[in-house]
Amino acid sequence: MAKRMLVRADDLGWTEAINYGIAKAVKEGIIGSVGLMPNMPAAGHGMELLAWEKVCVGQHTNICVGRPVTDPKRIPSLCQDNGLFKPSRVYRAAKEDFVVLDEVVLEIEAQYQRFVELTGRQPGYFEGHAVASDNFFKGLEIVADRHGLSYLPMAMDRPVRFRGTLLYTSMDSMRPDYDPVESLKAAALKDYGPEGCCMFVCHPGYLDDEILRSSSLTIPRAREVAMATDPDVRRWLEENGVELVTYDDL
Repeated sequence: MAKRMLVRADDLGWTEAINYGIAKAVKEGIIGSVGLMPNMPAAGHGMELLAWEKVCVGQHTNICVGRPVTDPKRIPSLCQDNGLFKPSRVYRAAKEDFVVLDEVVLEIEAQYQRFVELTGRQPGYFEGHAVASDNFFKGLEIVADRHGLSYLPMAMDRPVRFRGTLLYTSMDSMRPDYDPVESLKAAALKDYGPEGCCMFVCHPGYLDDEILRSSSLTIPRAREVAMATDPDVRRWLEENGVELVTYDDL
C-alpha cells in the first residue's frame, strides 16, 4: 500500500504576491489543497488565478490579519480601535482567551458566506489560521455543524481525524534551520499506519511590502514555491511510493 501525503498551501488571498506563488505551486507543482482567507482583499484575485485548476479549496478562517468581514463594532473582542483584527502576537501574549464566542461565530459565519460568494461552492475543508483560542475553535465547530462542513481540528502534537482518516501534521516553516525539501522528505518517510496520512502544511508565496510588514514568515515562503515546483521532488516522491492526495480524496 502506497504511503499517502497531503500537501497543503495556506494563506491564499493575503496578497497578490502570495497568490502568484501559490498558483505556481499548484499549476507546476505538488500542491493539491489550498486554504483561502475569505476576508482578505486579494481573495478574489487568488481564486481567479486558480479558476481552471483541479485543486481542493478550503476555508482558512482568519481572525488576526487584515479587516473583518463583519462590522468591527459588532465584534470588539477581535478588533483593534482602527477596525483591524488584533494581530497574532496579541493572542500569543494573552494569559486567557479573550475571544467572545458569539462574536467570533459572527465573523466565522461571515467569512463562510464570503467564501461561497467567491468560489460558488462549500469549502473542501474548514479550519483556522494561526490563532490558538478555545472559543475560536468552538466557533469553527458551531459554523461547521450549522452548514454540514468538514471541520479540520488544529493539532500539532497528535493526529486529527478527518472523514475517517488520521492526519498527522508536519509544519516546520517557522524553524530557523528550515529546509523545505528535507522537511518534506522526512515527513513522507514516516510510518503513519493503514489509517494514517501525512498532512504537510506549507505557505508558498512570493514577497511584497505587505507581507514583509505583516507576516513573520517571509523567505521560507519563496523557498516553498521552489520546493513544490521542483521536478526532482515529485520524482523522489514517486520513487519512494508516496501517493499525493487532497482532502477531496479522503
